[in-house]
Amino acid sequence: AELLFVTDFSSLCSSLCCQCGVPVPPNPANMCVGCLRARVDITEGIPKQGTLHFCKQCDRYLQPPGTWIQCTLESRELLTLCLKKIKASLSRVRLIDAGFIWTEPHSKRLKLKLTVQKEVINGAVLQQVFVVEYIVQPQMCEDCHRIEAKDFWKAVVQVRQKTLHKKTFYYLEQLILKHRLHQNTLRIKEIHDGLDFYYSSKQQAQKMVDFLQCTVPSRCKASQRLMSHDIHSNVYNYKSTFSVEIVPICKDSVVCLSPKLAQSLGNMSQICVCIRVTSTIHLIDPNTLQIAEIDGNTYWRHPFNSLFHPKQLEEFIIMDINRVQEKKKGAGAGPRSNKHTLAEAWVQKTSELNTDHQYFCCTHLGHILNPGDLVWGFDLANCNLNDEFANKMNPHNIPDVVLIKKSYDRTKRQHRRNWKLKQLERDREGTDTDDERQYQDFLEDLEEDEAIRRNVNIYRNADIPVESDTDDDGPPRISLAEMLEDLHISQDATGGEGANMMT
Repeated sequence: AELLFVTDFSSLCSSLCCQCGVPVPPNPANMCVGCLRARVDITEGIPKQGTLHFCKQCDRYLQPPGTWIQCTLESRELLTLCLKKIKASLSRVRLIDAGFIWTEPHSKRLKLKLTVQKEVINGAVLQQVFVVEYIVQPQMCEDCHRIEAKDFWKAVVQVRQKTLHKKTFYYLEQLILKHRLHQNTLRIKEIHDGLDFYYSSKQQAQKMVDFLQCTVPSRCKASQRLMSHDIHSNVYNYKSTFSVEIVPICKDSVVCLSPKLAQSLGNMSQICVCIRVTSTIHLIDPNTLQIAEIDGNTYWRHPFNSLFHPKQLEEFIIMDINRVQEKKKGAGAGPRSNKHTLAEAWVQKTSELNTDHQYFCCTHLGHILNPGDLVWGFDLANCNLNDEFANKMNPHNIPDVVLIKKSYDRTKRQHRRNWKLKQLERDREGTDTDDERQYQDFLEDLEEDEAIRRNVNIYRNADIPVESDTDDDGPPRISLAEMLEDLHISQDATGGEGANMMT
């Protein structure tokens, strides 16, 4: 009786399928799931295969019509991209769940498992699970195509400096590397007096120009050339050129200011020494230690040139030197340097040691010079100054010698240098020994000037053993606290196993 009761109860709570006669729970279609699926396919019209375009150079996927996005395998971004491929077909059903099915990273296949629902016969809701397979096809994006072509560019920034020494360019190169301004360049070309940066868009080139104008004293001229014109869509294709000219003054240059500019800077001497070039030109008067800064706009209104080029430096030996107390400031005098010491010195050329000819001069290097030291300087007493302002000066106001920097043993400095710098990857027309000498001069300037080092990333060279920093008698050195570790990250942008997908 209990079995009959149960049997009678089950018969009251179920009905027979109208197709096969199997007892099923009551439903509006009055059919079992098997018969309902055989008669109705809710995934009909939804593509079971698709194609994704992948760029191997930059590891990005194409999002139609022309956008390339960065996605890692089995990420939310990649899932969204795959669903957008079949978005129109999914509008007829209700998407319940979606997820990836694991595939081999090198198989060039992506499988997506989807769960959908749809209302079918007489309001019955049918749920179905199916798989959509995507074939990953390699296709080079437009940006990578421009990089590979190397000649397809929309804008170029031409950086020039009309000097014989490249100290300012070496400093500018380190600033570009530190702020990663070189990442969007299609090509960097080095020529004899500057660098050319090629870009795929005018906006990227304008960003570089703004950076240069904030970093070094310079001026810019822009021009553009029409390449093509579509009269139907009113689209113009231009190639833009930005010409950036850096002031032709480098560190350790001796300059002669105009009388008007010297007076506006606090009545300082016309003969000055450039001790640093950053966003401004830093000048110092070796007779009074008075300092001044000249920005790019001021320079182009009152231009001046360097009296000597670096190859004209001569080596002197300090015969006698006396530190001088601070002189009384004149009317309207500007600030003085606290990092230098004024001194009066008698010097003699190392090439004239067999004579008794000595020179008297005032110098701003009194804090590092002692009798017997070697020092580099310029001889103004025995040279022909071909300068507009220097030729009009009173000869009594022109010093006989201007000392620039202390001389150290370069071979010893290179042997003890346990740090290094990174360089831009660029196309070179050719290198010579003079470029290597100028680069060594820049490295020595970094060791001697702490203010410049603050803007430069210096990396420790593991190939050189670490020595003690307590050698006060030797040349200036960079401490280990100022060095960075050179890290090498080998993982691809796709991350993990996704990096091997297109190999």
